[in-house]
Amino acid sequence: MAEMTRRERILAASGKRRADKLPFFHNWRHCQTGWAERECRNRGMGVSWARPSYVAEMHGVEMTETQAVSSGEQVIRRTYSTPLGSVTLEEKRETGVEQWHGLRSWQDVTPWQTERAIKGPDDYKVLKYMYENLEFTADYFPLEQAKEWLGEDGIVMDWVLHSPMQLLMIDWVGSEGGRFFIHHARYPDLVEEAYRTISKSYEPLWEIAARSPADVFLLADNIDAVLVNPRLFQKYFIPEWNRCAEVMHKHGKLVAAHCDGRMAAIKDLIPQTSVDIIEALHSPPMGDLPIGEALSLWKDKVIWTGFPASVYTMGAGATKKHALKLLREAGSGERLAVEMSTENLVSDENLLVLTSVLEKAELPLTAEKVDEIERLLA
Repeated sequence: MAEMTRRERILAASGKRRADKLPFFHNWRHCQTGWAERECRNRGMGVSWARPSYVAEMHGVEMTETQAVSSGEQVIRRTYSTPLGSVTLEEKRETGVEQWHGLRSWQDVTPWQTERAIKGPDDYKVLKYMYENLEFTADYFPLEQAKEWLGEDGIVMDWVLHSPMQLLMIDWVGSEGGRFFIHHARYPDLVEEAYRTISKSYEPLWEIAARSPADVFLLADNIDAVLVNPRLFQKYFIPEWNRCAEVMHKHGKLVAAHCDGRMAAIKDLIPQTSVDIIEALHSPPMGDLPIGEALSLWKDKVIWTGFPASVYTMGAGATKKHALKLLREAGSGERLAVEMSTENLVSDENLLVLTSVLEKAELPLTAEKVDEIERLLA
């Protein structure tokens, strides 16, 4: 087999075809541009770049931001004002936010909310107005530019931040202290109405994204079965993922869903979804579902596995050991790709040692091939 480009490898695996080698790649949002990154890319590491295919505008909604002090800390206070009233949230931003990739801080901590916008039942009418007046407009330039710049060095993904119910869980209501679950129990009709309104507002987005030049569309949920229990997943996430995938598939687009948490409790529900790629699946010690078991259970799914950040913290030796363990669990290595990180920065030392293992992973994998890789790296 002629040597594939990095893009060809990722897309072959993602389309359930055999690549020449196990694809591995780094996310631009966490990627350090420099000597180690350049060396790893020269040795086979690809890059993934996520950019939207659309511009979103909320008509009749005025958004203002001011600096404020809350509980002794400097925060940004953001207010959304509508004819039906206003909602306000507060957000803490570490040093470096808006100066580093993807709004990250210098320490790789994203901004986080210290006060949620949806605090009680009266706030839901404001949120409903906002999404009833949300308009998506196609804008393919960011994707076209990224594809031109990246070429065959990796893939470009279109994406949406969260699916409708997870927007409520993570962004508007929040889950800390059980907030979302309290709202869902006390105001079930309001939560349901908000979910349906957001879902309907997304319908034009699916059509726009399906026609985009991106290689893959990413539903950037943060699925963890402790937060998204089986009942919630079955009722709110499977239908939404399937609606998205139905439109994408009509235009030949692959769909990935970001599942970086504990997945064992919903592992039997994943086959009911129509998404093509389970992205960011973390095996133990961070996750609770081994790669081999996931590949066996989800025979029609591709897995992009995120390398566990907890292993990185133990140093290069642990990184090499875990990478070899991953290869031994991967069977033939088909329907699999490895992401160097899906949430955190990676040290140069860890990036180099992980590359030293994965660059040698020719497909199909066998126990003998992995033994030989381990011998060469001893």
